[in-house]
Amino acid sequence: MDPDGRAYGAARWLAGRGIGEGSRVALDVPDVLPWFLGADLLGAASLVIEPAWTPAERAAVLADARPDLVVAAPAPPPAGPVEQAGDGETFFYLPTTSGSSGSPKVLVRTRDSWLRSFAALGPLPGPVLIPGPLSSSLFLFGALHARWCGRPVVTLPRWDAEAAARTEAATVHLVPAMLSALLAVLERRGGRCALRTVVCGGAHVGDELRDRFARVLPEAELIEYYGSAEHSLIAIRRGGGGLRPVPGVELDVRDGVLWVRSRLACAGQLHDGDLRAAGDWTTVGDLVEFDASGALIVRGRSGASVSSGGRLVPAEEVEAVLRTAPGVVDVLVTGTPHPRLGELVTAVVEGSPRLRELRAVARNRLSPANRPRRWLMVESLPRTPSGKPARASVAARLADGTLPVEPLR
Repeated sequence: MDPDGRAYGAARWLAGRGIGEGSRVALDVPDVLPWFLGADLLGAASLVIEPAWTPAERAAVLADARPDLVVAAPAPPPAGPVEQAGDGETFFYLPTTSGSSGSPKVLVRTRDSWLRSFAALGPLPGPVLIPGPLSSSLFLFGALHARWCGRPVVTLPRWDAEAAARTEAATVHLVPAMLSALLAVLERRGGRCALRTVVCGGAHVGDELRDRFARVLPEAELIEYYGSAEHSLIAIRRGGGGLRPVPGVELDVRDGVLWVRSRLACAGQLHDGDLRAAGDWTTVGDLVEFDASGALIVRGRSGASVSSGGRLVPAEEVEAVLRTAPGVVDVLVTGTPHPRLGELVTAVVEGSPRLRELRAVARNRLSPANRPRRWLMVESLPRTPSGKPARASVAARLADGTLPVEPLR
């Protein structure tokens, strides 16, 4: 993560305002990297403010982070080198959880936790395309990993599948919904594509999407990783094998829930400015199991289950199946109130599918209890900064009637 002249300039600007080792800064800027790297040079930890946060979310995050300075200035001119302060255990990043299933939490990371994560992913070819905002830890991780590899970074201010397909990048970091959209563009236009490596995180990559990738980009490598903001990388899938734990990451399954002990994990969480250190073993509530080969199978977050008729329906497994239906761009499965069943399994679909084809896929691939009973269509699903559907926002807006949906027919 070698700094450059702009990072040195940012470091000098920050130091002139009292920022030093152990400080916290909040970055409310469009050009994140110079400020982030400049703060790290001083041994300060950075929080990257997400522009899409509501005023209440922003206030809550800042109350937990308690930054010493909020930066809202353009990056200063380049300057001469600044000696780096701190060591591997220095706090350098205050990531926030995505908010896909609730309000953002403020975590604390050491330098070594991400340097070990970079090593686990390994060197990748460049240039590296980062097709989303660096307020998302998924995209910031990709940008800093590229610098760790010594590769140039190409950024897009927001996701644009057409623009992504046109770049000369050799590597791209994205989530499955983005990969599906990118493949659709490449299928439609044909011709050459510079991509040699696609790194996909944030959600499960289904077999159909993986097969489609192999057809459209036969010369490229798909690297799928499973992780979380709290744990960084947990398991990686390369080629035809399943998800395998990252070396040095210990996994334990307790009553179907994954617990992790890892040197890649965050140091803890901030509450009202105070650090609550993480325990030795920690969990985010993901439901998992191991197959006969020892590969990890992730069933989804326990909080994403729908309680319907006395059964827990794994929303993310249902979503993975429905995404294979023709015309589906993305889908989110949630529960809506029902007087007898408690919750009705409800699919909120983005795209232009036909209901009969969706139902046919559900009949062929899902048990009766897991099939959606209510089908809704939305022009665009609310999303987190990393591009994942915002599960909590969809559920809340369905409940209060503010999500613009129509029955799918």
